[in-house]
Amino acid sequence: MERERKPDHIPEKETKHADLTDLTEWNQLRLGEEDTAAIHVAPNWKLTWWRFKKHRLALASGLVVILLALIVLFPGFFSTMDPQKSRAQQSFVPVQRIHLFDDGTFNPFVYGIIGQRNPETLRMEWKIDEEKKIPIRFLARGFEYEVLGLFTTDIHLIGVKEGDIEENPIFLLGTDRLGRDQWSRLMYGTRVSVSIGLISVFVSVFLGVLLGGISGYFGGIPDLIIQRMIEILQSLPAIPIWMALTAAMPRDWSVEQTYFAITLILALIGWTTLGREVRGRFLVLREEDFVMAAKLSGCSQKRIIFRHMVPTFYSHIIASATLAVPVMIISETFLSFLGLGLRPPAISWGVLLQEAQNLQSVALAPWLLLPGLAVIITVLALNILGDGLRDAADPYSH
Repeated sequence: MERERKPDHIPEKETKHADLTDLTEWNQLRLGEEDTAAIHVAPNWKLTWWRFKKHRLALASGLVVILLALIVLFPGFFSTMDPQKSRAQQSFVPVQRIHLFDDGTFNPFVYGIIGQRNPETLRMEWKIDEEKKIPIRFLARGFEYEVLGLFTTDIHLIGVKEGDIEENPIFLLGTDRLGRDQWSRLMYGTRVSVSIGLISVFVSVFLGVLLGGISGYFGGIPDLIIQRMIEILQSLPAIPIWMALTAAMPRDWSVEQTYFAITLILALIGWTTLGREVRGRFLVLREEDFVMAAKLSGCSQKRIIFRHMVPTFYSHIIASATLAVPVMIISETFLSFLGLGLRPPAISWGVLLQEAQNLQSVALAPWLLLPGLAVIITVLALNILGDGLRDAADPYSH
């Protein structure tokens, strides 16, 4: 009997969807441009990349995260002035906007500023001097800084003419009440706040996968002990515990000791949710056929856990980690803002926002709130990137 012919009005793409029976064919349809043979032989990371690059918003967020990573590694290169240097006579200098073109040609510059003390309030008042132009130079020389603790250099991304930074300073984000450059302090604050979030999440993910895997795979007494520990930690309110632990830290601790103490506090409290989720996955996976096959083939328990079971839910771990980084960053900012976390002379987003705690400072210098904008952009970029990575790493996401 002749096979029934499909109606002509059914689009070819809908016909392909109706005939899809294999996950590889679905991936091929989603990728569209990639060769069939390449899809069959491509490793998992390449398939993930092909899916991820179609998520344009996540791709843009990834570029923002890469820029943040560069700032974390090389804050001195992106700074213009020494972030700790005070200039009391230049307090609350407003933002100097960069002008890219001068007389129709690309020649970046900023206008100079003139300060005059108000005879009634005795406060310095600043205004733009449009008759004075300060040219912006790329890869200019300025103050010396260390690069990853390996060597020192004085090359900066932007600056002014060599030897002219003190005579003609540029304040891209204005100054605070002590005359310190907010742009440079924001660069160094990015290094501290973002690195605390990344290290805390790395430690919490490691603890969650390790302890959750042990609890779900072995069961028995280890499962009982770990689950009771998780219940105790989850029953405690997170914010009061953070505040209590950070307030208990000795005031004479150095900046480095306080940094690692806050990182450890955030990590030890943040691993419990992932640990319970990993336990639930392991309870299901340990009964699967591929786990039994791995046991019969002589694989060690360590290999079964980390090479066979954990990779099956990488997408969930990626999503949990990327969504946890913003939480850790906000937690550190919150604690430092209240004076319970990092304290001066340390520089973080929370420490910078301490300058905007009173209405008088905000009224005089609204640019002191700009570190809060950096927190918002970072949190949004990490959340969108996490969603994109989760969808790309999960072959069953549509």
